[in-house]
Amino acid sequence: MNIKQEIYEKINQYDTIIIHRHQHPDPDAIGSQMGLAGIIKATFPEKKIYCVGKQYKGFDWLGKTDEISDDVYQNALVIAVDTANQPRVDDNRYNTGKYLIKIDHHPNDNQFGDLMWVNTEASSVSEMIYDLYDANEALKMSDNSARLLYAGIVGDTGRFKYPATTSHTFLVASNLAQYDFSTNIIAEKEDEIDIPLSHLAAYIYQNLEISESGSAHVILTNKLVEDLHLGDDSTSAMVPLPGNIGSVVDWAIFVQQKDESYRIRLRSKGPAINELAKEHGGGGHPLASGAVAKDDIEIKQVVNQLDELTKEYVEKRK
Repeated sequence: MNIKQEIYEKINQYDTIIIHRHQHPDPDAIGSQMGLAGIIKATFPEKKIYCVGKQYKGFDWLGKTDEISDDVYQNALVIAVDTANQPRVDDNRYNTGKYLIKIDHHPNDNQFGDLMWVNTEASSVSEMIYDLYDANEALKMSDNSARLLYAGIVGDTGRFKYPATTSHTFLVASNLAQYDFSTNIIAEKEDEIDIPLSHLAAYIYQNLEISESGSAHVILTNKLVEDLHLGDDSTSAMVPLPGNIGSVVDWAIFVQQKDESYRIRLRSKGPAINELAKEHGGGGHPLASGAVAKDDIEIKQVVNQLDELTKEYVEKRK
């Protein structure tokens, strides 16, 4: 029995299923979470299926999470999607169920769960959820689940431009697009920003510091985010922006938190940056990672390390 069949058997076995995803979600986290929930509901109408985690207004168009009591976890199957490590799971009750499954596409540095399906070659967990459906004839796909999974793939591939996009990704997206939803609306929703975000985008472009090697960084303080009437979660939409500049090879966006530390969003067009992220309490993909800096000193360390990494990469390509 392969892993996708094992997961189906576990889904079939439990009457209550609770699906978690990572904190500060993106379209893939929500799309895979709610897309999977929709597939299970369509296949097993009698089962109780819940999606948990903080609700963000900007993602209301994808769906809304459920509020459940602790006792619901008793004898429940819990599935954590798109979450590389345990501290990032949204809602720490994820390990209080009867059985835990991890479904992810990040490097499996933090192994957790009774059953793990990790495919680092997949563009997104939404792509993996489609593969789970496709591998089990009994599972049913609804129009809304197809919409959610398509949105997740579009989000995590950067509109099909990131290196993790494969011919299989296009095949899955094409199959999903045959269901009754608008791919145009999804594209518009994922590109849409409001006036405060447009001001933040302008700030990033005006204040981005780019080194001679092509590494770049910008710092977003609490005061800036508050003055623009934005929340920390809003800044995630701005992460790809430095990559639109041709001379930028990789970049770090430092977002100040309420405790004065900084979340670091790292992205790259070539150099692997996940090992650098691990050195600063984070991790992720070779070209897309996250980390933490406790103060200005650590910010300077990350900036210098990123610059050295970029220099080595550029030198090797000469």
